[in-house]
Amino acid sequence: MRKPARPPAAQLSSRASAVIGRIWRSPPDQPAWARPTLIAIAALAGLTYAWGMNGAALEAFYGAAARSMSTSWHDFIFGAFDPAGTISIDKLPGSLWPQALLLRIVGFHVWAVVAPQAIEGVITILVLYRAVRRLAGPLAGVTAAAVLAASPVTVALNRGNVADSLLILLVVLAADATSSALLTGRLRTLLLAGVWVGLAFQAKMMVAWLVLPALAAAYLLAAPPRVRVRVGHLALAGLVTLAVSLSWMTAVSLVPAHSRPYVDGTQNNSVFSQTFEYNGFGRLERRNVFAGAGHPAEFLVRISEAEASPTHKVQPSWHRLLGGLFGRDDGWLLPIALLAAACVLACARGAGRRDPLRAAVVLWGTWLLVLAAFFSAGGYPNSYYVAALSPATGALCGAGAALLQRTRASLATSAWLAGATLCSAGFGVYLLRGGTGVPAWLVPAAALVGALGAVTLITARGAAVLRSPERTVILVLACTLLLPAVTSVLMVTRGLGPFAAPYEPASATVSRASAQRSQMLDARVMEELSSRSETPIALATDSSILAAPFILASGSEVLPIGGYQGGAPEPSLAELRARIAAGEVRTFLIPAVSDDPRIEWISAHCKTEAPHGPRTSTSTGLYECASG
Repeated sequence: MRKPARPPAAQLSSRASAVIGRIWRSPPDQPAWARPTLIAIAALAGLTYAWGMNGAALEAFYGAAARSMSTSWHDFIFGAFDPAGTISIDKLPGSLWPQALLLRIVGFHVWAVVAPQAIEGVITILVLYRAVRRLAGPLAGVTAAAVLAASPVTVALNRGNVADSLLILLVVLAADATSSALLTGRLRTLLLAGVWVGLAFQAKMMVAWLVLPALAAAYLLAAPPRVRVRVGHLALAGLVTLAVSLSWMTAVSLVPAHSRPYVDGTQNNSVFSQTFEYNGFGRLERRNVFAGAGHPAEFLVRISEAEASPTHKVQPSWHRLLGGLFGRDDGWLLPIALLAAACVLACARGAGRRDPLRAAVVLWGTWLLVLAAFFSAGGYPNSYYVAALSPATGALCGAGAALLQRTRASLATSAWLAGATLCSAGFGVYLLRGGTGVPAWLVPAAALVGALGAVTLITARGAAVLRSPERTVILVLACTLLLPAVTSVLMVTRGLGPFAAPYEPASATVSRASAQRSQMLDARVMEELSSRSETPIALATDSSILAAPFILASGSEVLPIGGYQGGAPEPSLAELRARIAAGEVRTFLIPAVSDDPRIEWISAHCKTEAPHGPRTSTSTGLYECASG
């Protein structure tokens, strides 16, 4: 007899169970614990990224641009800052496309602005696991994923709306493709790495190219083909990287100027100038890039200098990342990562050219050194920039875990691990020096856990632990990840995001509550201006910085004069006068003191509602201009 058909609900439940089982179970070439552990790490990381994201303190400039880009496909494609598309943002718009697309689908919500970064952060953990596992094995991959997930700067970054989340995902994808090419020698896989770096260029411009030396060094060292073929492959991959990197810029440059927003940060309306001068060599030379281009809005420069993030006050130096603000962001496991890299290179001296573990250390070690040198010497760093170091730190720690699997348990191994654990715990305690809001129990707990772990590793019980590399890694990670993991949890519970460094005074950070109050106030201001104004544009401001909070809060057009900080020649004085005469705009929020001809004309020909009193270089006023 034929068996009775299962009811549809039972069939659906059975299929769902089968799918969940396939996701949860490790592939045949990996240990049974690998996939469940990775899923647990990614889930915990996603929880920390998404916790309270509907109340996140958004970066107003990028948030306003994402909201504007969601209003029309024209603004979306060209990266317009304001809804009317008069001027672009001062960077390439790639990192804002996921945000704008989600906002276009679901409407404006704070969580919708943050969600793409949280998703990108979780995917980065999964991709890093795969990239490290290819060359160093599952234990190394899980270790790298755990270190990345526990990094405070990574947690803070993925709780906000800045470009680096997408940048890091794309360059880690490039490292994954390169790791595959190291094993197979396939050109198409290496070309895929070039595509990923080119796409990362759309997110953060020239910073994406900083990983190219690492990818090239690893492939040149360890890929299967002969040296001439390897060099040829790298040349082709470089051409692909360049073509993808310049693709959007070239397409935009072919569009007539009157059909697209003016390119911010430039005097010549060139996206190439914006990318390679304003956002490129100008920053390397630490010129005053914050002023836009040409004539700056001086009062905004003074305000930004007075209220700058604490990281802007840390001067360039070789030890910039080894203490203070940046150290507490990402420096917790730097000592143990560098020790692991050194040990792998020392033990691999007799290995062949194609040793995959050594290739992994060359790739991620070069990544770490190049980016660390760049961030140590560059000007105007933000706290979240150093998150790009976290994948390399995690991968090098993973390489150390893989080395444990290669070597037998010995007194030397025990001593090395004990010393590394003590060094990492001691360095973490050192990083807490000078921080505020550090729990009283944290320093003694970290010191105690580090000491107990070191003692365990050099005793008879430690010898038993060392016979299982998995247990050894768990013990070392438990001792070394305590400080960064607690710091990450505190950043989540305190509602901190990308622009906040761990253990900084409350005055140096923007709280969720203050951000929500500001947004509500800005929305009410725009409602009032719109209700009393009969003009299509309720407000114009000197700079996109002043316009950003109002656009973010309301989604209405606010005309930004001069772009990011007032230096761009858009709109011109003649165009402003024509708009005022035509009754398109009447209300202006401008500085009380400025030598910008456009601002001087408004001050001289329009009435101010500001109360009488001293006019300082950092004060602003509301001006009403009569039409006609």
